[in-house]
Amino acid sequence: MECKVVKLDLCPGGGFETRMREDGGEFRPHVEGCFLEILPEARLVFTTVLTEGWRPAEPWLALTAIITFEAEGGGTRYSARVLHRNAADSKKHEDMGFQEGWGTAIDQLAAFVGRSS
Repeated sequence: MECKVVKLDLCPGGGFETRMREDGGEFRPHVEGCFLEILPEARLVFTTVLTEGWRPAEPWLALTAIITFEAEGGGTRYSARVLHRNAADSKKHEDMGFQEGWGTAIDQLAAFVGRSS
């Protein structure tokens, strides 16, 4: 599975869009959403129930994510909390490999930061 970001407007009300592909195939729409809060180096909140400009959406998977970054020792504590509309959506996301995917993303971020420092 490969993901590509095709839109990223990092401001409250700004939108984002990702596309996914499998086995080298064509990139297909994955998710669109809206940033709710952005506090540089501290907090990022986004949702899929709104798109750019606070427009209501009916996503295939409704969620709100709260990402926080806190200084800790000589590093940074990264926390991700995802809120789902109901237990069924949470289960659907889990069955799709949610935790594995987010774990891979943070491992990639850590590797990138390690190369940059």
